[in-house]
Amino acid sequence: MKKTNKKEGVLRITAKGIGFVDVDDYEESIEIDPADLNTGLHMDRVEILLHPEIKQERRTGEVLRVLFRNKIRFVGTIKQADGIYFLDPDDNKMYADIILPEKQAEKIGKNIKVYVKITKWDDPKLNPIGEIIQVLGKKGNNDVEMQAIVLERGLVIEFPEAVKKEARAISKIITKDDIAERRDLRKITTFTIDPDTAKDFDDALSLELLPSGDIRVGVHIADVSHFVRPGSAIDKEASERATSIYLVDRTIPMLPEKLSNDLCSLNPNEDKLAFSAIFTFSGNAFMKNKIEITNEWFGRTIIHSDKRFTYEQAQKILDIPSGGVDAKSAVFHKELSILNRIAKILQKERFEKGAIAFEKEEVEFTLDENGKPTGVEVRQRLDTNKMIEDFMLLANKKVAEFISKKDKNIEKTFIYRVHDLPDKDKLRELSAFLKTIGYTLKSGDNGVRSKDINELLNKIKGTEEEGLIQTATIRTMAKAIYSTKNIGHFGLSFAHYTHFTSPIRRYPDILVHRLLAKYLAGEKVKKENLEIYEAASRYSSEREQVAASAERGSIKYKQAEYMEDKIGKTFFGIISGVVKWGIYVEEEKTKSEGLIHIKNLEDDYYLLDEKNYCLIGEKTKKKYRLGDRIKIRVKNVDLEKKMIDYELA
Repeated sequence: MKKTNKKEGVLRITAKGIGFVDVDDYEESIEIDPADLNTGLHMDRVEILLHPEIKQERRTGEVLRVLFRNKIRFVGTIKQADGIYFLDPDDNKMYADIILPEKQAEKIGKNIKVYVKITKWDDPKLNPIGEIIQVLGKKGNNDVEMQAIVLERGLVIEFPEAVKKEARAISKIITKDDIAERRDLRKITTFTIDPDTAKDFDDALSLELLPSGDIRVGVHIADVSHFVRPGSAIDKEASERATSIYLVDRTIPMLPEKLSNDLCSLNPNEDKLAFSAIFTFSGNAFMKNKIEITNEWFGRTIIHSDKRFTYEQAQKILDIPSGGVDAKSAVFHKELSILNRIAKILQKERFEKGAIAFEKEEVEFTLDENGKPTGVEVRQRLDTNKMIEDFMLLANKKVAEFISKKDKNIEKTFIYRVHDLPDKDKLRELSAFLKTIGYTLKSGDNGVRSKDINELLNKIKGTEEEGLIQTATIRTMAKAIYSTKNIGHFGLSFAHYTHFTSPIRRYPDILVHRLLAKYLAGEKVKKENLEIYEAASRYSSEREQVAASAERGSIKYKQAEYMEDKIGKTFFGIISGVVKWGIYVEEEKTKSEGLIHIKNLEDDYYLLDEKNYCLIGEKTKKKYRLGDRIKIRVKNVDLEKKMIDYELA
């Protein structure tokens, strides 16, 4: 086959305006000079022309034409220069200002944030032309900035009128027919445990102590698929959104409020429709601190939640010593204690089988009435958080196993939550790096096992290198995604895993409910539908990443806002990133990340040692390593860019 110097690929653009395109036949990305982008924007699909090869230099090229635009809508601030109004985009990868219609922009005014659509851009020598499609408001206003973060990523805030109308028309009445086709669990002790700020409750737990001494635990999930039918306006909108988005001060739900906070929410003291996974645990095994599931059942139910707990409320009850007067009078003390003990055994067994024990720290903000942060702290993970997590993991795992075992000779269409093995090249780099600081990462013929990573993490607990090694290890991990092809979940060390437990906020969970209902009813799913589910899996995985980016954006904005009035103050921080232009540092208590620019490391000329995750002083040989604890001072805060500049204190 004749080689061509024309190639296709996705264009990635750095904050400095340099482009890179990955193409077949070349290991390294093709570099595109800013002058050769030819109107190509970040993540556009483009055709490029390769420049003649020059030995020992990166291969370069130029964009011939844009095949597919990834994004034509941008958020930014109206600016004016030389009588021309233009949009200064928030997106630091948008390298061109967008010219705005004079009358439209003049009427709105300068320094106002707007949402703009590019209407014309076919000449790289000229700026793109745009039109204002939405006025957000004055920059710096909390509501404006949160809207900007969402819209900038192409996410939608308001529901279309057709969706609202359809939601209003759904009846809240549970009919006799609804009850007749379900397992009635309304008399079983049931409760929800959620964050203090939660408005929707999509999971509940129930507990029965059986005469045999066995324990029956129900994991009850909101039966969203009962209300959201395929092809409806609500279903189409939910499939496009794919996920709810959780910003610092608000939730942008996947489903209209009538569904998410009312019809589908497992509110206390109300009959609710659920899809349940019910497990019977052997009482004898439980007494020996072991897990033995003697029976499992999946199906549609009707439940009645007796109590809504917050994590903190449930934890206070758990903390009461058993056997005392206080324990007897505390609501559901016995039930919570039994569930917590089962969860701890499940957790122990999970880690023994190789689940990786990464503890993800999340920050929590205290906001004033204007949305300005007055405090930031790391959210505490209580036993009650872990308890709910472990029962959700159990339900997700067992649903996936059930699908795989049912008619095991027939491969069934299903959506799994999968997590691939770490990249071999990244693992080799990690292994080599660990050796330089006296640690070994075990690996066999088939590569590293999750057990091996856990062993390493246990070995470094409490050591000076713990932060460094944990950060470096996390960076070797693949991302978990949705797929119809089950390859297992490396991080959890599960051969089968799905997402069944959050259909109010994740669209793949709704699809899992629909598929499970079909298989329970003995129906078959046509093979030709496999590609439809695979496309939905790919799309949901992509939207999940975009939503996570919006969530991180809102956190970074609030962290920058919190540090804005702390210029000159000193803190301790952990080095979270090492790059050729400096070191990123995460402040210890608030996790606010900022950059110490290399030009501010004035005592020496520092060079990047990529393999060892550090900057090294040319003369002094002084090192700044990933994971090191250093004292920092807040130098500058740029709210527009959500950036904090630190300096060494």
